[in-house]
Amino acid sequence: MPLVDLSHLIEHGTVTYKGLPAPIVCDYLSREESRRLYAPGTEFQIAKIEMVANTGTYLDCPFHRYEEGKDLSEIGLEQFANLPAVVVRVDYRQTRAIDASFFRDIAVKGKAVLVQTNWSELWGTDAYFENNPYLTEAAAMHLAESGAVLVGIDSHNIDNTQGNTRPAHTVLLGKGVLIVEHLCNLHQLPGDGFLFSAVPPKFKGVGTFPVRAFATIKE
Repeated sequence: MPLVDLSHLIEHGTVTYKGLPAPIVCDYLSREESRRLYAPGTEFQIAKIEMVANTGTYLDCPFHRYEEGKDLSEIGLEQFANLPAVVVRVDYRQTRAIDASFFRDIAVKGKAVLVQTNWSELWGTDAYFENNPYLTEAAAMHLAESGAVLVGIDSHNIDNTQGNTRPAHTVLLGKGVLIVEHLCNLHQLPGDGFLFSAVPPKFKGVGTFPVRAFATIKE
């Protein structure tokens, strides 16, 4: 079955969120240095990565917002792997505030709901960080109460970053609904009939981490 990569490239210096440090990607053990340790013709590279957890395309679990919420090590694979999924398309030129009306006629119970705003077109530009499309509190409440398992968006944030409240995070993570931000390539997906996966490492005491998000298209 065809796979569609929905993740942004992470490389040295990639800025995901203005104000947070970009990742540092370098050698811990270079190939040149390894030649002194191994037999002739045998060499290795071991990378060293220094970064904040909110880098690239990443998943938020309840611990990100709530001290007593589940961290990455406590989330079962069934919550972020091979989820039946739907795409809701709301172009950012149409509206920045995505309210519950866009989801009311869509069956979301047990599904990943991916919101395509086309904001990912601005990735790598200063405009990406300003006035992003977002879910309203009412939209988040509707999705949580309707049984969505995960909500993803191709925007800078699932919340309005103009203020200092984060109602979509508060509602969704409070109800145990996972969040994936900074998706891309959602235009390559059908409206439904595919599976979504966004699997992070099994870290204890961490609420957010980069994922390789992808869709499995059923033929």
